[in-house]
Amino acid sequence: MKMRRNGPAWQTHLARSAIFCAAIIFLLGLWNSTAWPQSVSQDPAVERGHKQFEQACGFCHGPEATGARGPDLVRSPLVAHDVKGDKLGEIIRLGRPDKGMPAMPLTDEQVLDIAAYLHARAAEALNSGGVPSKYPIEKLLTGDPGAGKVFFNGAGGCKNCHSSTGDLATIATKYSPIDLQAHMLYPGGKHTIVVVTLPSGKQVKGPLAHADDFVIALHDASGWYQSFSRDRVKVELQDPLTAHRELLDKLTQADVHNLFAYLESLK
Repeated sequence: MKMRRNGPAWQTHLARSAIFCAAIIFLLGLWNSTAWPQSVSQDPAVERGHKQFEQACGFCHGPEATGARGPDLVRSPLVAHDVKGDKLGEIIRLGRPDKGMPAMPLTDEQVLDIAAYLHARAAEALNSGGVPSKYPIEKLLTGDPGAGKVFFNGAGGCKNCHSSTGDLATIATKYSPIDLQAHMLYPGGKHTIVVVTLPSGKQVKGPLAHADDFVIALHDASGWYQSFSRDRVKVELQDPLTAHRELLDKLTQADVHNLFAYLESLK
């Protein structure tokens, strides 16, 4: 009788212990499933760069680089064109006295860490579905529209292909501020044009459809697909965005902000 009474009690105790252990293992599994990806996905250089940025730059540019007294760096063309601190390093070490930014004597390692952080923030903004379509215009509209107009009609050469009363009329009403700046810097939708000169001297021109080492193909003025052997014709490629790409490497921060302010005024 004694064994019969203790048997079920022992089994109940064992069952409870097993359930408790299973629960602990389950909870640890949940914790690891959330903590593990975070621990391995974060680059140590980005973490160091974030801390360094908060200490040295956060007061003006915001702790997350989204702007405060200074401009937003998450979508800065300077950051976009920087490669491992080659452009950011010069700005950080020399400062911008005319903009109120002091020089900062940081080491090469600290500059690389800050660059890694800013590139990570830029990538996060680019790939995140949480970036609002109505991005605060005050974070972008920091330039002088008058200076932007002068640049548009002068050194920028924009008027050679565009007109404020033609293709760009009311452009600011067609795009949100963030999309307008993106289109300004990285325009798309225009195809490379190919001009094929036949042995007879006749020329066929149209948007490029295919190109390799042996064949060139296009859609002619009537929309027909035509292909030619490269060794039998003369080929000329015309990229309508060449001027944009060449200008992009010459734009200063002031040019970008001023030109955007001018385009934003075209309503």
